Amino acid sequence: MNLLTEPYLAQKDRWPRIGRHILAQFDDESVVVYQAYSQAIGHFAARHGYFGGGFSTSRMTWIKPNFLWMMYRSGWGTKENQEVTLAVRLKRDAFDEIHRLAVHSSFDSDSYGSQVGWKQAVADSDVRLQWDPDHGPSGSPVERRAIQLGLRGKVLAKYAKEWLLDIQDISGFVGEQRANAAIPYDRLVTPREAVYLVGDPVVAARLGVSRE
Repeated sequence: MNLLTEPYLAQKDRWPRIGRHILAQFDDESVVVYQAYSQAIGHFAARHGYFGGGFSTSRMTWIKPNFLWMMYRSGWGTKENQEVTLAVRLKRDAFDEIHRLAVHSSFDSDSYGSQVGWKQAVADSDVRLQWDPDHGPSGSPVERRAIQLGLRGKVLAKYAKEWLLDIQDISGFVGEQRANAAIPYDRLVTPREAVYLVGDPVVAARLGVSRE
């Protein structure tokens, strides 16, 4: 897998400043999402091309299509049990299926008619959705919101192997760029990302994706 990269300053102005947007690296067949794990789990996944070993399918795992959001959460790979950063290339139709199944992790009156209806949707779905403040390279929040998706049950089982195209350990790249993640960012290089458009307008509306 070739992860495409670009100077951060060359691409950040192409990204929306505000709103809920899915930033990702993708092509016609695949989408890259990021996860950070302990060395045991991360190295197993990168070596074998699927999640196994110490990886548990009995608990929810969260995927993030936005590289800088992953860096914020993992402290650029310095937090305990998040030392190994994985770039996971996922089948694009699987990524779309995850969106179709996603339910907000907290009640959203625009997407669900009632608290009762939302709670039932949560119980029935294997995918959670959260919109959280996105962050810049140094960890400062920005106005734009970033998506993360929690997987469990049958969806997680498919994600762990069936839906995967490739897994790459990019911890070396993360370590190199960690030193560049400070203002003025003139040496910082990050994965190339663009706004991912959810094709189904009904799904996009339920997710709460911004139109602009």
